[in-house]
Amino acid sequence: MQHLYAWLRRRPTVADTGWALLVLGLGVLSEASAPEHRYSTASFLVVAPMLAGLMAVRRRFPDAALAGGLAVGLLQVAAGWEPNPTAIALLVLAYTAAAFGSRWASRTALAAGLAAGPLTLWRFSTADDPRMHQPGQIVLVSVLLSVPFVLCWALGRLTRVRRAYYAELEDRAARLERERDARAKVAVAAERARIARELHDVVAHNVSVMVVQADGAAYVMDASPGQAREALATIASTGRQALDEMRRLLGVLRSADPGEGEYVPQPGVEQLPDLLEQVRGAGLPVDFALEGSPCPLPRGVELTAYRIVQEALTNVRKHGGPDARAEVRIRFADGTVDVRVEDDGRGAVAELYEQGGADGQGHGLIGMRERVGMVGGSLDAGPRPGGGFRIRAVLPLRAATTA
Repeated sequence: MQHLYAWLRRRPTVADTGWALLVLGLGVLSEASAPEHRYSTASFLVVAPMLAGLMAVRRRFPDAALAGGLAVGLLQVAAGWEPNPTAIALLVLAYTAAAFGSRWASRTALAAGLAAGPLTLWRFSTADDPRMHQPGQIVLVSVLLSVPFVLCWALGRLTRVRRAYYAELEDRAARLERERDARAKVAVAAERARIARELHDVVAHNVSVMVVQADGAAYVMDASPGQAREALATIASTGRQALDEMRRLLGVLRSADPGEGEYVPQPGVEQLPDLLEQVRGAGLPVDFALEGSPCPLPRGVELTAYRIVQEALTNVRKHGGPDARAEVRIRFADGTVDVRVEDDGRGAVAELYEQGGADGQGHGLIGMRERVGMVGGSLDAGPRPGGGFRIRAVLPLRAATTA
């Protein structure tokens, strides 16, 4: 039955034709069983087929079906043909105009339904009918004759409202699904960018340290085997550290539930001395200064500060030259933490910090700006007036104060 119902819903003309044949059969039975052919043959042969045909196409052409029904009704009134049982089709056409027709068709159906009672009473009542001489009864009978048309019209309007409500629900569900998919794509893109930044920081820093140590070990291999062994040990420890961080970072990609652990490695300001010692061991002299009264930092601010120092020192090793020195200063004041990294090396070419690099390099500074922007801070990066390069990030502590 469900398959049959679904099949008929997809083919409304077939279902309407079935109902039209049923109404036409009812008219035939009434005509055949009526005493002395109560209904005229002309009325039955003209009106019944026309009303049945209009019922068959009522949902495909609702406005035209209403117009045809009005024409048939006016023809009956003009010709004086007394309505037969096939006049039920006029009620169906009033419902169809209200449910599926245009605005003018719906209003016309209501007006015709209100006029149907008085017009029928006036045309088909006899002069000796006592009801025609009592105004109260005339009004009552007229209203009773119009009530079926008005009820069918109201049912059609209710059907239209319900269909519009369901259509709105479906459209809203589809829109919410599209918005959910869009938010999911944005979240995926943001997480990919976050993982890419972390991978860049981990790989760029640790690999650069390993490269410097490997070059140094190769240089002193014959002259000072002890220093070469120390460099190789540094390479091994740095490589293990990089692997540990990358395992924690990539573990989120293999985890079925992202909430099972940390998304990324979470070093903080407390790990800066270890980072500086590692950089000094790689051959870059670094001075460190801490100013103001240290206070607890929000997790995101703490990670941002650490990654800025790490990336800045990595850039010094890449672009500062062999005799470069660096200075790291962190100052707590006025609800902010000021992170400054300066060096006296030769610095990078302009395109790397202004345009990100024509050859795809310079992503470290881009990542810094993204990190600082995520915590609501500001970043200033560029050459120093006296030579070298300077990176300064001002990070707010509002989250820590609120906590």
